Amino acid sequence: MDRRIVPPSSDAHVSLPMESRPPSGEIHVILGPMFAGKTTALLRRIQIEMNNGRSVAMIKSDKDHRYGLDSVVTHDGVKMPCFALSELLSFRDKLGAEAYNKLDVIGIDEAQFFEDLYDFCCNAADCDGKTVVVAGLDGDYLRKRFGSVLDVVPLADSVMKLTARCEICGRRASFTLRKTNETQTELIGGADVYMPVCL
Repeated sequence: MDRRIVPPSSDAHVSLPMESRPPSGEIHVILGPMFAGKTTALLRRIQIEMNNGRSVAMIKSDKDHRYGLDSVVTHDGVKMPCFALSELLSFRDKLGAEAYNKLDVIGIDEAQFFEDLYDFCCNAADCDGKTVVVAGLDGDYLRKRFGSVLDVVPLADSVMKLTARCEICGRRASFTLRKTNETQTELIGGADVYMPVCL
C-alpha cells in the first residue's frame, strides 16, 4: 500500500499482478513526552523482531550525544548499537545497498530531529517493504509540534502514545516542561533540563 496520495487516473482500477507489486512494509509510531519510556518501548519491539529472526538496524540523530554516538540508550542504561545520522535518507548509502536490501526492520530513535522522516518512512515502507518503528517527541516544551513525527502519524499502521509520571503531582504526564530559561526548540538534555508534567 502506497501511503502517499496518488492523483486519480483513468486506469486507477487496474490491479498489478502479485509478482509486480512492491513488497508491503509497515510503519509504527511511538510518541510521548520525555521520560515516558519511548526508547524502552522501541528497543523492546526491536528485540522481539530480532528474536523472531528478522534482520534489524537502529538509527538515531547525531545531535544526541548524551550517551555516545554508537548506541541508542534508555535513561536506565539499556543500550543497542546504532547508526548516528544527520539525515535518514543517507542510511542506505551508509549501510550499503546489499546490506540494506537484507534488512527487515528499521528502528528510529529521537525521530523529531530528522527533517526527512516522512520521505524516509514512505520510501522504506512502501518502496522497500521494510517495517519502520519510529520513536520520538510529538511536542516541544511549549506544547507545539516538534519536527516531523506528527506528519508520519497518518501513514502509520499503529500509533502508541505513552505517558510519564508528573514530577509535580504524580499523575499521568503527557507533556515536557523545560527547567531552564533557554528558548531554542532543540536543546538536548536529560533530567537536569526537562521534567514530565500533566499541566
